Amino acid sequence: MENGTVTLLENGHSSSDSNSNQRNVVDIYPLSGYYFGSKEALSFKDETIADRVQRMKSNYDAYGLRTCVEAVMLVELFKHPHVLLLQVRNSSFRLPGGRLRPGESDAVGLKRKLSSKLSVNEEDTWEVGECIGIWWKPNFESLLYPYLPPNVKRPKECTKLFLVNLPASRKFIVPKNLKLLAVPLCQLHENDKTYGPIISGVTQLLSKFSFNMIDA
Repeated sequence: MENGTVTLLENGHSSSDSNSNQRNVVDIYPLSGYYFGSKEALSFKDETIADRVQRMKSNYDAYGLRTCVEAVMLVELFKHPHVLLLQVRNSSFRLPGGRLRPGESDAVGLKRKLSSKLSVNEEDTWEVGECIGIWWKPNFESLLYPYLPPNVKRPKECTKLFLVNLPASRKFIVPKNLKLLAVPLCQLHENDKTYGPIISGVTQLLSKFSFNMIDA
């Protein structure tokens, strides 16, 4: 003990061993290696906020907790990591993904959603990695929180973010009424006003990783 600092030892190794500081490496490939096309538009429910809340209440009564899964996919542009986002109706932004079906696993559901929104082949392969963040909605009207408040025993919605590793090249086929954008991480950081808390918080979630920018 020196100057109030305690050094912890376990099995003869210091807690400051280099292994404890290793970060997972994510390979990021150039945007130029991907092809982008379009397909038939998706249909969206045209409903008021009150209608949506009522629909969520009905679904909760029937199926319980609503679980959504979303993908964080990275590409390289100008030597900087970019996140792929979907833009809806030229306004709101979303990470690709969606709601799970009753009894569906996180990985299976996310692959299904990615294929339906970003591919023409529902059997397309996606490499779903680790879950990097979870957000909770305590009730139907509230905002999402990056933790589950201890006083909330029956949350209404859970949103899980998964890192999805992209290959060096692939085809993205996007519905005509959606835009697929590559947004730099620096633009997302603390930009809740434009992208909302989940997307703007992705930068902190990715701080645990090292990026390996691979040249074309």
